[in-house]
Amino acid sequence: MNPSPVTEHDHVQGPADAKITLIEYGDYECPYCVKAYPVIEHACEEFGDRLRFVFRHVPKSADKGFEKQAAEAAEFAASHGCFWQMHAQLFLHAGEHDLEHLVATAKAIGLDEAECRVALVERKFAARVRELSVAAVRSGIIGTPTLFINGVHYENRMEADLIANAVRAALGAG
Repeated sequence: MNPSPVTEHDHVQGPADAKITLIEYGDYECPYCVKAYPVIEHACEEFGDRLRFVFRHVPKSADKGFEKQAAEAAEFAASHGCFWQMHAQLFLHAGEHDLEHLVATAKAIGLDEAECRVALVERKFAARVRELSVAAVRSGIIGTPTLFINGVHYENRMEADLIANAVRAALGAG
């Protein structure tokens, strides 16, 4: 299992020359990803410019739920330069990813609600989300959240101190 290299198509927070790259393969409806969200936010705050965070969608293909629609809403926001604002709201309001909540969330972060509704109903970002999911599967990702720290699969619990220790170890190795 190896993450693909970070490209200009990824959702990236932090400087390109950061000593640490933390990649998360996640799903906005995954309860474990929801629990990991504040832990990863804490790591981003703690390590500042020494850490670059990359988020990649891996929505489950369940018939019920709104995994893909939430990822599509994030991609809609990304097309307007607001990915990280939507990303945060999707995790903070997990379980509220039906069309009406997603449109309201877009409006709350300053996006046009009518444009968002059309984009989601017409599935304008479905191909992008599918492309990201296929790339994740090709990289060997089978579950969420899956984390990599400088290309090394993080296999410990999603706890702030454990992730911080893994980042510190990677900093010391670099």
